[in-house]
Amino acid sequence: MNMTSTYSKWLVLIIIVGFLVSCDEDLTKTNINPNGVSPESANASLLLPNLMRDFAREYTELGEGHIAGVVQHMQEDAWNEEYNDYDWEPRDWDNYYNMLRNNQFVYEKSVEQEQEALQAISLTMKSLIFGHITDLWGDAPYSEALKVSDDDPVLTPVFDSQEDIYLGVIEDLKEAASLFDSGAALGNTDADLFFGGNMEKWHKFAHSLILRYSLRISEKLPDLARDNIREVYQSGIYLGSVSDDVSIPYNDADPWITAATGTDASNFRRRRPANTLLDKLTAYSDPRLEVWFAPVHVQWVEDTSLEVAVEPTIRRNGEPTDIVSMTEEEYYAEVNAGNEFTRHFNPELADTEYDTSEYVGLPTALLEPTAYNGNPTPGQQVQNQHVSQLGDIFRQTSHELVQSRVMTAAEVHFILAEAAFKGWISANAEEHYNDAIQQALNIWGVGDRYEDYIATEGVSYEGTLEQIMEQKWISSFTIATESWFDWRRTGYPELKAGPAAVRPVPPLRFMYGNNELDTNSSNADTAVERLEETEYANVGKNSSWSKPWLLQDTEHPSW
Repeated sequence: MNMTSTYSKWLVLIIIVGFLVSCDEDLTKTNINPNGVSPESANASLLLPNLMRDFAREYTELGEGHIAGVVQHMQEDAWNEEYNDYDWEPRDWDNYYNMLRNNQFVYEKSVEQEQEALQAISLTMKSLIFGHITDLWGDAPYSEALKVSDDDPVLTPVFDSQEDIYLGVIEDLKEAASLFDSGAALGNTDADLFFGGNMEKWHKFAHSLILRYSLRISEKLPDLARDNIREVYQSGIYLGSVSDDVSIPYNDADPWITAATGTDASNFRRRRPANTLLDKLTAYSDPRLEVWFAPVHVQWVEDTSLEVAVEPTIRRNGEPTDIVSMTEEEYYAEVNAGNEFTRHFNPELADTEYDTSEYVGLPTALLEPTAYNGNPTPGQQVQNQHVSQLGDIFRQTSHELVQSRVMTAAEVHFILAEAAFKGWISANAEEHYNDAIQQALNIWGVGDRYEDYIATEGVSYEGTLEQIMEQKWISSFTIATESWFDWRRTGYPELKAGPAAVRPVPPLRFMYGNNELDTNSSNADTAVERLEETEYANVGKNSSWSKPWLLQDTEHPSW
């Protein structure tokens, strides 16, 4: 990693921004440079918006991207090797360390300028980013990663153990919480994209991250995890409702990941619900189904009067046409105009079974996903009219329900439900489970359907960890990284690899990137040696199927 270049660039940017701001100041004051500001007086909070946005976007792109494929929220029907099949390449972490170096500048200036609120925010962001790095890769540069002083920079930082990183993350969060508790205010509230300068919500966020990372290490350090969770729970300071959620909206200049681009090669066109998730949503009559996904453009209809096995063309409003298929844009216009499309088949003559459901998902890691369910025009850049797509809110550049969500109250209540289930806190597990579901429905604008949903068989609390984790998995749609980490820890929900998957089990971690292996080889090699190679690794210890410290000598995964 180049430990100094980004830091220096941002320092220059801060000075430039400071100069622009200074043009509006009273230039007659003594002892002030009228042409700019010095690094010592630079307003470090100006870095916060990009820092928060950059992390939130990276987090969401994973949770709606490849990790959504791992936890089987979604699949892709074209160019899908990484998404569906776990055919992952090594990944570099430069974006995250760039964020950390910028955040370090914020932290140092906040300490120098005695801005306790800004200091607490920077500690929270540091913990969030480092926690995410070790979640994904395992051991990583930590204690020496931010030593970027021009006097004595550390260019090849040591890789700290995953255990030490988690412990450091939790301690920094505790320090941040104590600073938030002091009542200090943030001077530049416009710089805070998460909470607009609301320090009470930042305090809740820091405590909630302690819950997240304490639960993460609970299979390795159960006593510490229990004590941390109990302490936060007893404080009553944590994300409690959807109004506390840590999120950033999208806009036309910064559009949602799958916004439709008018091409059949777009992410919107290629991404489909995985039937693992869709089947659960359907079984539970989950009100989020109609928000997240759209009905198939063309629904199969059984017709024993048909003289052929399968009609080659589709019907519009029940009337035959000479149309085999249309583009996604054409279907969108037709359906919005009130037209319905079907295609008939005779089950007594057809040698293939077709899914006649209104909503149809893709099975996991198919060999030919574009051909699934009788698509008459399979191929990389064509529409599969017989499989559902994402809902309409996801084809837009922005929508009030579509956010980069970093942490939610729903996640926190699921954590507390699990802690209560284990007897770690004196709370009612069912109440937190129910609260989690209520907040999860509120996120997507269907909170008024809670009473019916919670009474559904399979949803109504049954007192099992499997059920808690299943609902948490459903609720993590678009933020699937948390479900991946939960699956590694608990084995829930049960995830089975499909026929095209490069391994018969889901991956466990990101491989260290080639840049780090080449430029910091000695330290990287030491970290690789600390990984536990499994029978599925195949490429040596730096494999997505090797176990980092967090998973070594634990019950899950069981291989």
